Amino acid sequence: MPILANAKKALRSSKRKTEVNQVLKSKTRTLIKKARLNPVTENLSAAYSAIDKSVKKNLMHKNKAARLKSALALLQKNTDSKKSADAKTTKKSDTKKASNPKTKKTSSKTTKKTSTKKASAKKSSSK
Repeated sequence: MPILANAKKALRSSKRKTEVNQVLKSKTRTLIKKARLNPVTENLSAAYSAIDKSVKKNLMHKNKAARLKSALALLQKNTDSKKSADAKTTKKSDTKKASNPKTKKTSSKTTKKTSTKKASAKKSSSK
């Protein structure tokens, strides 16, 4: 425990600041988790706001904040592209008729070449 009066006062203020910081950190983490689970514009906006407030109060480094915001933006981009891709595939499957799959044609030239090589090799060995 602190002995000097100024150290006692510093301890009291440190405890108050710790409580406030813990609340803000908890809110930020919660909003980030919500945004990751459901990357909708409202959730992302709230998460961005909480991240910016954390940086402003020096609870988080600005580079970490940028990294988190970038990751959240990628999540939204990926979910938007998945939704649009799903919509496109359902439209294509509805409008497209069933077609027969293409079969590969075997090349008769390759079989002829190998048989002529074998024949020429037999002729040369018999000479």
